[in-house]
Amino acid sequence: MSKKTLHPLQDKLLKLLADHSEEPLTVRELQEALEASSTSVVVHHMQQLEKKGYLKKNPYNPRDYQIIKGAPESAVSHLNLYGCAACGPKGSVLDGDPIDRIPIASRLLSFPADEAFMVKAKGASMEPKIAEGDFVIVRRTQHAENGKTYVCVNDGEVLIKKVILSGKSPVLLHSFNPDFPPFIAGKGFRVEGEVKGVISKSFE
Repeated sequence: MSKKTLHPLQDKLLKLLADHSEEPLTVRELQEALEASSTSVVVHHMQQLEKKGYLKKNPYNPRDYQIIKGAPESAVSHLNLYGCAACGPKGSVLDGDPIDRIPIASRLLSFPADEAFMVKAKGASMEPKIAEGDFVIVRRTQHAENGKTYVCVNDGEVLIKKVILSGKSPVLLHSFNPDFPPFIAGKGFRVEGEVKGVISKSFE
């Protein structure tokens, strides 16, 4: 879909959202900047931008959104699926060669699809939230934030772990399953991406 098909107000709104992506404006502020008649008009056009594939919003926070760069996303995205990531102390290496491409509705992702990949979980250490065989949706990033769950590489092994950061202390890797104790990340530790969703094997 070409951007020429956008309503003039949608085109202006999209530029406004992009210009203020670091410090998002409230709906009221957007209304004033657009000189729209009401906040409902702004909400309507934001919904249209999302429907047309130019915008992705967090349904629980109207100021949390992603601008889709370039052409709008298609309704279905095909995410690369990589070899099994281990949910425990042992696992295969994420070598960069996708073993499959999994179709998923783009609207289910809260971020641009070109930043996403998937791994198939292995092991029991992240139960009950992530079980062996579950498909894990991941957003690529190399930066870790305290308390979030990531696909990471530690001493050559691919793991799914909750990362605990505490100042100058060593990085701790935690499991959801209390039977698996936390451990200190090795010197070669790196983050591959943040876990953003799980498709349970029970729904296959």
